[in-house]
Amino acid sequence: MSILDFLSGQFIDVIHWVDDSRDTMVSRFERQGHEIKYGAKLTVREGQAAVFVHEGQLADVFTPGLYFLETNNMPVMTSLQHWDHGFKSPFKSEIYFVNTTRFNDLKWGTKNPIMLRDPEFGPTRIRAFGTYSVRVTDPARFLSEIVGTDGEFTMDEISFQIRNIIVQEFSRVIAGSGIPVLDMAANTAELGKGIATAISGTIAEYGLSLPELYIENISLPPAVEAALDKRTSMGLVGDLGKFTQYSAAEAMTAVAQAGGDSGMGAGLGAGMGMAMGAQMAAGPWGARPVAAAPAPVAAAPPPPPVEHVWHIAENGQTKGPFSKAALGRMASEGSLTRETYVWTPGQDGWMRAEDVTELAQLFTILPPPPPPPPMG
Repeated sequence: MSILDFLSGQFIDVIHWVDDSRDTMVSRFERQGHEIKYGAKLTVREGQAAVFVHEGQLADVFTPGLYFLETNNMPVMTSLQHWDHGFKSPFKSEIYFVNTTRFNDLKWGTKNPIMLRDPEFGPTRIRAFGTYSVRVTDPARFLSEIVGTDGEFTMDEISFQIRNIIVQEFSRVIAGSGIPVLDMAANTAELGKGIATAISGTIAEYGLSLPELYIENISLPPAVEAALDKRTSMGLVGDLGKFTQYSAAEAMTAVAQAGGDSGMGAGLGAGMGMAMGAQMAAGPWGARPVAAAPAPVAAAPPPPPVEHVWHIAENGQTKGPFSKAALGRMASEGSLTRETYVWTPGQDGWMRAEDVTELAQLFTILPPPPPPPPMG
């Protein structure tokens, strides 16, 4: 083997790039001393572009295909190296492979609320987030403006800058759109297209394009959402007068159930029923005359007195219970006397009938003794 054959074998013949990281945008082809053999085979796959940089100067850009690095397909390199005079020695250059496929499902969102003037709510704040996709459309510009001499450039290194551009344009577009906050959900597709169009001019200077931008959600601050929920609830209620009547009927039912058959429950139920009837006669709120006095509401009657029942002690035995009316008949018959011991629930022990205020009156209704007969 001659020395020329040995040296010729030291230089690479095939140049290509395969990447499975899914986030690498630019990768520099590494070769000791950056020596590329004249006539080497360059393979550029679909979704890639190869950029030649020679001594700091961008020399050529190769689109997908198979190339042999020779004079006939490298006119720029030929003028740089004077290969037109037959000089075919290895040359020192850098080759950058650029990924030109779409980078999808990239996230964006507003860090701080965006102020805008809503035609319905007035000044308010909103937040938004979504996804977007980006691709390299001008590999040479992207390499010179963004990548520089970085040998491994990933999407993470440029995504922060793109997110800032998206948020800036989103704020400007959303503030000038005049779309009410309540209608933004129905117009997210149009808003997304408008933002992507506004951004395209800026990122085109980086050699990039924004094929898609989606707005997934537009939200209001919690306080505004709470107020909106109240407003929605009032809308569901409808006629306030009818709602008041319904509430009064529900309250009357609850009071009746709580009071059972007692006089208090019946009284409260009757009072609330009369109040509701007066309100229904007056008509819905807003239809009442301004000068009309409120309808009088009858006062609820007091609860009836509690009826006691009594037990009596007779010959060491307890009899009863007896109502007060029954004790009155017994008193008139003589079977109940002032000295008879009686007891009722809540009373502290047995007491004589004449010592109980409620029963003492039973003995005062008897006629007094007859007067003595007149003296002869």
